[in-house]
Amino acid sequence: MSDPNPPSSTPPDPEPGGARRSRPPRTPTDELLRVARSRGRRLFLQYGLPWGGALLVGLVAVLYARWSEDAYEMFLHWIAGRTWLAFLITPALTVLAVFLTRRWFSGSEGSGIPQVIAALHAPPDDTLMKRLFGLRVIFGKLAVSLIGFLGGMTIGREGPTVHLGAAIMAETRRLYPHQGKRLERSLLLAGAAAGLSGAFNTPLAGVIFAIEELARDFESRTNGVTITAVVFSGLTSLALAGNYLYFGQINVPQDFGAGLILPVVAIALLCGLSGAAFNLVLLRAEVWMPARLREWRAHKPLLYALIFGLAIAALGVFSHGQTWGSGYDQARSLLQGDSPVTEIYAPLKWIALVLSYLAGTPGGLFSPSLAVGAGLAQWVHALFGAVPMPALIALCMTGYLAAVTQSPLTSFVIVLEMTNGNSMVIPMMAVALVATRISNLFTPPLYEALAEKNYYGKGMAHHKTA
Repeated sequence: MSDPNPPSSTPPDPEPGGARRSRPPRTPTDELLRVARSRGRRLFLQYGLPWGGALLVGLVAVLYARWSEDAYEMFLHWIAGRTWLAFLITPALTVLAVFLTRRWFSGSEGSGIPQVIAALHAPPDDTLMKRLFGLRVIFGKLAVSLIGFLGGMTIGREGPTVHLGAAIMAETRRLYPHQGKRLERSLLLAGAAAGLSGAFNTPLAGVIFAIEELARDFESRTNGVTITAVVFSGLTSLALAGNYLYFGQINVPQDFGAGLILPVVAIALLCGLSGAAFNLVLLRAEVWMPARLREWRAHKPLLYALIFGLAIAALGVFSHGQTWGSGYDQARSLLQGDSPVTEIYAPLKWIALVLSYLAGTPGGLFSPSLAVGAGLAQWVHALFGAVPMPALIALCMTGYLAAVTQSPLTSFVIVLEMTNGNSMVIPMMAVALVATRISNLFTPPLYEALAEKNYYGKGMAHHKTA
């Protein structure tokens, strides 16, 4: 016979009346700790994370500058007294750089600025950030571009530093609890601006670059993240590299008068046409490049890289080493009047830059473009000998960079901050604006066009065919 009152499966109430034991009430100390943790987390996300990211961008910019200089100096050491070695070293390292880029580090090729523009403006593509940013691309951009410097290629470090800065800041988005396109865009802009600021030691140009070149409009709010990133990247650069002028102080008369009008017009025309020609050569390579080269570029990239590496080496030997590297030394020598370069330096450097960029390895355009501009100043000085050479160089660097990028404010502010050329503000602004207009008659803005050509829709097309 079963028990009419079987034991209950639940333990009896510990207290009379069936009341359950409740948690002890929060003490004032517990509440203070909770508020402190919440506020600390909010402050970390609002200040600590972007500040830390900007400091890291500044550190990477300084270290990358030193490493690229060391790599190029090592190349010069290798070929000192044995120039013929360039015909072995440059092609071999060009092939290696192309192989690594295509095999493991796709997305790191070229300047890096088109990648940032694509991430900001391309049609929705879920694969874009993974293809163009991340730790893989950061490592590839650093390592493979240094191989390019080691091989004497005509590349700059400023565009890659912009790409690195944007990629580093974009990685911090993973630590935010709420992610989205707005946060991603803010971090990309901030990192890119901090990268340019750290590369050139030009904080104002970094902010303007983020608005004019990347955002492409003045309605985009330059928020605190961008300003903060530029400031902290600049502070890191100041702490590690000192307060330096990229090209040194230019010494020019304070009052040029009407004598500068004709040189400004001539420079704007020369630089505008030269910059437009450079853009067209890069953007229309499939039109002018021989069919055999186009076939090798698509199906035999290492053979293609070998041919371009040999051509870069040949130009360097022909110019007695003046076309190798970024061109910083030659531009600074011209600006300071230390030593002349060959009269055909500008077109030789122009060709070397085209070859290096079309090879398909990581490397920027800023420094080589400034060097081409400095070389063009020699031609202008032959016509207007009464105008001081440093003034003409500053104007030509501004005009040529503006014609290539079609970002006149960024271009003139970069050169202004690099040379402390406050007395040249109005002439540099005029040259930048007119050269941009002339270039725009023939070609679209280079970085934006490269972004559309190389990255818009590529991931979606690959996904459809995969």
